[in-house]
Amino acid sequence: MNKIMVVDDEESIRLMLRRVLSSSQYEVHEAANGIEALNSIKKEEYSAILLDLRMPHMNGLQVIEKMKEMDIKTPIIMMSAYGTVPEAVEAMKLGAMDYLVKPFDIDELKMTLERIIQQDEIKNENQYFREEEERRFNFKEIVGQSSAMKNVLEMVKKVAPLPTTVMITGESGTGKELIARALHMNSPRREKPFVVANCVAFSPGILESELFGHEKGAFTGANSRRIGRFEVAHGGTVFLDEIGEVNIATQAKLLRVVQEKEFERVGSSASIKVEVRLIAATNKDLEKEIKEGRFREDLFYRLNVFHIDIPPLRERKEDIPRLIEHFIKKYNQILNKRISAISSEGLSLLIDYSFPGNVRELENIIERAMIMCDSDIIEKELLFFLEQKNVSPRLGTLKEMEREMIKKGLIAHKGNRTKTAQHLGISRRNLILKLKEYKIDIKPEK
Repeated sequence: MNKIMVVDDEESIRLMLRRVLSSSQYEVHEAANGIEALNSIKKEEYSAILLDLRMPHMNGLQVIEKMKEMDIKTPIIMMSAYGTVPEAVEAMKLGAMDYLVKPFDIDELKMTLERIIQQDEIKNENQYFREEEERRFNFKEIVGQSSAMKNVLEMVKKVAPLPTTVMITGESGTGKELIARALHMNSPRREKPFVVANCVAFSPGILESELFGHEKGAFTGANSRRIGRFEVAHGGTVFLDEIGEVNIATQAKLLRVVQEKEFERVGSSASIKVEVRLIAATNKDLEKEIKEGRFREDLFYRLNVFHIDIPPLRERKEDIPRLIEHFIKKYNQILNKRISAISSEGLSLLIDYSFPGNVRELENIIERAMIMCDSDIIEKELLFFLEQKNVSPRLGTLKEMEREMIKKGLIAHKGNRTKTAQHLGISRRNLILKLKEYKIDIKPEK
């Protein structure tokens, strides 16, 4: 549940916003003035702040300036009366993400709030990947010395600066999203949103709403307007993962976005113009899907303008030692370990393994071994499950390891949830849900 701070000297406004936002599953906190708000913001993390412009003692502009001094980057929506719109615009120059004029429309409020929370999460995730880049085209996360991977990286370098639509193919776990992020981060759009839509994660009806948004009342449960991922990504990049899972009806709507750069929200006839770069990925043979009537040929050719195929790990085993070295370095930071290497016997075992789960499986194996390792070397014995007919660890054990990994990440980052989420490669919202699931309560250090 997202936590919202409402700052307004009028009690009636605070009460109204509490009722409205609480009914939309927000956790609402209140402050009657800027001083109260700052004291609360120092102690608690909020997903967004609704901030009144005109207040006694300390106005909204002064609150924003103080937050900048304190390096607090919580997204702000300024609330202003008709006569204070120029000041609200000034607030946006100082860092507010949007403003609403009183009396404001409740649906507009909810839509604006949801949009800036989504944009802030995307910005935080993009910041993590920007910080991972040493310089342009030096992809720290894309490890590989094999000729096959060098060819992939060369293709990325050539097409990244262009607006060209890209199709990425490869088995599950080969790193298709990583390549998509590299394309975005090394393009002129890198300061704009990179929005991921995993097409297999949603039912057909929900996927359409996720991509294009919906209007209030468009279907059962649509209690307010929702901004879709294409709209959020305006000016940036949309990555459609597992595009082969999209049904024919939604494929037709995607074709229109690709061709006309416009779409309608579910439940609306009003067209919305959008300018995004599209990157799609799949582990399916789409040409076979076309022959069997499950994928539109016209959409395929629109998406497959520039094709990058990522080879499976079993076809580039010379990359395994470098990948292991990379993952050890990565998880030393996350798990607060000081492991230097893997034993020669352990390395031989991994090189002989077929890796049906590709690079993702190798990363999971190294992370698991590092959690279990009590020395500075990963010994062969920690990879025992590979010798037992490649039986994966028990689900309960994985849950325990995930909980331990999150705890160690929070401790390493002194309770800072945003930095912990970035290093774990998950969204801040997802991290908060896991903290509740695992009953982890580590407070940020002051």
